[in-house]
Amino acid sequence: MTTLFIADLHLDPARPDVAQAFFRFMENQAPQAEALYILGDFFEAWIGDDLQHPFVDDVKQSLRALTDKGIPVYLMHGNRDFLIGDQFCNETGCQLIEDPTLLELYGRKVLLMHGDTLCTNDVDYLAFRGMVRNPDWQKDFLSKSLQERLAIAESIRAASKEKTSELQYEIMDVTQSEVEKVMTEQNVQLLIHGHTHRPAVHKLEVNGKAAERVVLGDWHAVGWKLSIDESGYKLADFAL
Repeated sequence: MTTLFIADLHLDPARPDVAQAFFRFMENQAPQAEALYILGDFFEAWIGDDLQHPFVDDVKQSLRALTDKGIPVYLMHGNRDFLIGDQFCNETGCQLIEDPTLLELYGRKVLLMHGDTLCTNDVDYLAFRGMVRNPDWQKDFLSKSLQERLAIAESIRAASKEKTSELQYEIMDVTQSEVEKVMTEQNVQLLIHGHTHRPAVHKLEVNGKAAERVVLGDWHAVGWKLSIDESGYKLADFAL
C-alpha cells in the first residue's frame, strides 16, 4: 500500500480547475492509498467552520466519501486555514494533526510540517503567525459576523500579497540551520513539508547521517503529490 501527501492546494471557488483536479484525485488516486495527509493550506482562506458555501459543501463531500471508505485523512493547519476546527472534522471524517507531527512509516521515522515555522528569516510573518495563533485572537475573530471575517481575511490576503512581492527570495524560503535544528531535535532523517511552493528533494546531513527534506509543491500550474511505500518515495507532478 501507498501513503499519499499533498499540500498547498489553496482551494478557492475562483480556481475551479484546481477544485476539479482535487475531486478527480479523490476519486481516482486517493482510494488506492492507505492514508492521505494534507499538510496545510488546503483552502486559500478559512474564516471558521460556520462558513457555508456550495463550493465548501462539495469539498466536504469529497473528503467524506474517502473517509467513509475507511481511508484516514489527516489534516494539518497551514498559514491560510489554521481555523479549521472540530466541526469541519466531524463533517468530513478528517483528523487534525499537530505541526510538527512525528510518525513511523514503513519502518522509517518521518517528520511532517507545514513549513512556515522553518522560514525564520521572515520575522514579520512569524510575528503575525504568533498573533493569529493566539487563542484569544481566534476567539475574538470567530465572534465577529461572517461578513466582518470575510473583510478582515481579504485585507490580510491583500497585505500579504503586497508584502510577498517586496521580499527577497531567500527570506521566504526555509532557513537551513532551522531545518537541521528541528530534524536533530526530532532525531529524523526525513522531513516532509509544503508552504514554500518550491517542490524539490534536498539532500543534507543530520546527526552525522545522510538526510532528506522533501518539499511538496502547490497546486497552481500543476498538481503535486508525494507517494511513499515500503520501497521508498516519489515526488511527482500531474496536470490539472
